[in-house]
Amino acid sequence: MPQGHETPETVYHIEKSPQGALLSIENFSLWYGKNQALFQVNMAVEKGLVTALIGPSGCGKSTLLRSINRMNDLIDGIRISGNILLDGIDIYSPDVDVIGLRKTMGMVFQKPNPFPMSIADNVAYPLRVDGIRDKKILRETVVNTLKAAALWDEVENRLQDNALGLSGGQQQRLCIARAIAGEPEVLLMDEPCSALDPVATAKIEDLMDELKGRYTIVIVTHNMQQAARVSDNTAFMYLGRLFEYGDTSRVFTNPKVEKTMDYVTGRFG
Repeated sequence: MPQGHETPETVYHIEKSPQGALLSIENFSLWYGKNQALFQVNMAVEKGLVTALIGPSGCGKSTLLRSINRMNDLIDGIRISGNILLDGIDIYSPDVDVIGLRKTMGMVFQKPNPFPMSIADNVAYPLRVDGIRDKKILRETVVNTLKAAALWDEVENRLQDNALGLSGGQQQRLCIARAIAGEPEVLLMDEPCSALDPVATAKIEDLMDELKGRYTIVIVTHNMQQAARVSDNTAFMYLGRLFEYGDTSRVFTNPKVEKTMDYVTGRFG
C-alpha cells in the first residue's frame, strides 16, 4: 500500500473514547511541507493511565507525540488540521500560551539529556525558570522528585555532583525527575529506554508503573514487549494512520485489524 493511500479493504478499529479522557485527538492531520505525515488520527487518551504508541519506523508515532506539546511548531513548513484537546481546550487555538502548554507536559527523550550542571540544579531547573527562588521549596522539590523518580537513594550524597557523571540509566531517571518537577498533567516519553541496558530499562518501566495514576503517560516504543508490559492502552500506527486503538491486552491477543495482527506477530516491522 503506497504511503498515504487507503485500499478498499483498509479497516480501522478505534475503541470508544474512555470515560475520563484527558487528551482527545480529533481528525488530526499534519504535513511537513507538501508531505503528509499524519492522516485523520482520532483517539482519546485516558487520564492517569499509560498509553503506548507502536508501529514500524516512520509510521508517525513520534510526530503524533510531538504534536501533543506542539514541539513540531519549531519545524519550518508544518501545517495541521483537526484538533487536539487537553481538558477540553484546543491546544492549537490562537489563544493558547504555547510556553504555558509545554509546562503542563513533561517530555523525556530517546537519549538522556541532563543539563551540564549539578544533579540538584537539574531537578530544580523548571522551578527556577518559573521564578521560584525559595531555597526550602527548591530543596523539598529536589528531594521529593528524586524519590518519586526512584533515584534518591543512589544520589542523596551526590546532589552537587555534575549530572553528566551519572550512568545512562540514572541520567534518564534524572530527566524524568526534571520532567515531573513542575507537576505536569501529562508525561510524554519518546523511546525512553532505547539507549539503555536491560537492567536500566527495567527500572524505568518500574518507575512508569509507580508514576501512572499521578500522571497521564504517553510513550512511543519500538519494543512491543515493553508496550505489553507497561501500557494500559495501545495505539498501532502505520503509514501515518491510526489503524487500531484499545486495551493493550486485547490489541496484543485479539487484534481486530489484520495489519495489527501482522505487526504484533512479527510478520513485518
